[in-house]
Amino acid sequence: MTELPPLTRDQRKVDQKHLEILSIFHFVGAGLAMIGILFIFAHYEFMHSIFSNPDVWKNQKQPLPFSPEQFFDVFRWFYLIFGSWFLVSGILNVISGFCLRAKRHRTFSLIVAGVNCLHIPLGTVLGVFTIVVLVRDSVQELYAATSAG
Repeated sequence: MTELPPLTRDQRKVDQKHLEILSIFHFVGAGLAMIGILFIFAHYEFMHSIFSNPDVWKNQKQPLPFSPEQFFDVFRWFYLIFGSWFLVSGILNVISGFCLRAKRHRTFSLIVAGVNCLHIPLGTVLGVFTIVVLVRDSVQELYAATSAG
């Protein structure tokens, strides 16, 4: 059995391709965050229609310890928090996508990758792969060459 010679590859081309792919997926992540906002809005409207309809609650066998309006008032904070989270995350991913494409602000993209790790499961994959690519010595050199030039 003969041994094959090692493959020669230009690491700069590999790094360029990986940064390009990561940039695209950061834009996709931003799009998914916007879809998340639409889902939260639709969920809010659905729940609002249920909790604001008195006919739904009038035939209860046991009295409720609180009014449906009071419960929904507390729930509105969850909608506000998660909607804000998706909005900020989407904006950060768009900015990071442009930064990855321009090979600038590596630290910012690393921070966004850490934030993405909180978006289980797809954001976690994107965040981990972004961190893996951006901590490579060859990528750090690529960023340094871009900022020096």
